Amino acid sequence: MSSQQVNVAIVGLGFGAEFIPIYQAHPNANIVAICQRNAEKMDKIGDHFGIAKRYTSYEDVLADEEVDFVHINSPIPDHGSMSIQALLAGKHVMCTVPMATTIEECEQICQLVEQTGLKYMMAETVVYSREFLFIKDMYQKGELGKIQYMAASHPQDMDGWPDYWEKMIPMHYATHVVSPVLGLVDGRAEYVSCFGSGTVRDDIQQKSGNRFAVESCHIQIAESDVAAHIWRFLYDTARQYRESFDVYGTKKSFEWALVEGESHVIHTAKKPEPEIPQRVDTPDFAHLLPEPIGKFTQSIEDASHLSFVQGGGHGGSHPHMVHEMVSALLEDRDPWPNAVQAANWTCVGICAHESATQGGAIVKLPEFTLASAKAKA
Repeated sequence: MSSQQVNVAIVGLGFGAEFIPIYQAHPNANIVAICQRNAEKMDKIGDHFGIAKRYTSYEDVLADEEVDFVHINSPIPDHGSMSIQALLAGKHVMCTVPMATTIEECEQICQLVEQTGLKYMMAETVVYSREFLFIKDMYQKGELGKIQYMAASHPQDMDGWPDYWEKMIPMHYATHVVSPVLGLVDGRAEYVSCFGSGTVRDDIQQKSGNRFAVESCHIQIAESDVAAHIWRFLYDTARQYRESFDVYGTKKSFEWALVEGESHVIHTAKKPEPEIPQRVDTPDFAHLLPEPIGKFTQSIEDASHLSFVQGGGHGGSHPHMVHEMVSALLEDRDPWPNAVQAANWTCVGICAHESATQGGAIVKLPEFTLASAKAKA
């Protein structure tokens, strides 16, 4: 890694392929390799983007001395083990969500980061989405006033998706709703209480070991008087896909659109009742990015024959995440979210499901995920 350039290998070319043109356009990044088990698919993408180094073996990627960091976009069950492998091999890691599916793997990643000084970033899209950046900007300017409550939901019917989703527990993939409620106030979850509701069909129960259709969780934020509510489902519940984040303040509140394509709503206190709500569309915040990648906050259907859309996805978050990881490496600082933050966000969901199986019992977050919060206190 030079003082002006970092070299990345992208691992997994489904969702991961969307990031290739962003890295290629970033003035301080260089894609040196791509990795995909399916060589035919990898060659098609590699040829299109002119990437010479191509690996079907992850171990070969980690052995490549030219690679500074890996951007992991593998199936969820592999996130923890692949991140651990990379850190042991001396590579920085950017990994899509969640960090892992067990507390043990989350802790091992945090320990390796602390021992090695390597950087780890969980590529959580919601906290780099245009909606979150808009709310964060309002909050930092004092426009919301004191935050009183936050809520987030992520309903999505996963029928028809890859089979491994049938083994997934809803709260084990909860970072899209945990991250905004903790990220906005830079807080850590201290403990959770979660209830399961309804039942999924027998085949999903047998594959996942989970009977609940919906899991609904309250989060107590450490060193704070604010609590938050999140809920998730994956199967057998009728609702359009939605990743939402609502925040309620003393001066203003923000509510995510109920239906995709509609405008969000800001409520302003102390106005006549009919004037309290106001429809609002959120900007892209491309001005926070280097000019060459600002355009990727909008979708660019340049490679539709390769079955993906470049940029613009997940609320325009992709170029913001790339820039954060690249900048953190060049500036030798922790990316946001770092390993401990990512572990806290991820372990909320793991602990929430444990709570649901105990009828809503309070479950405390592991001590290692609270380290940063205690250091600040």
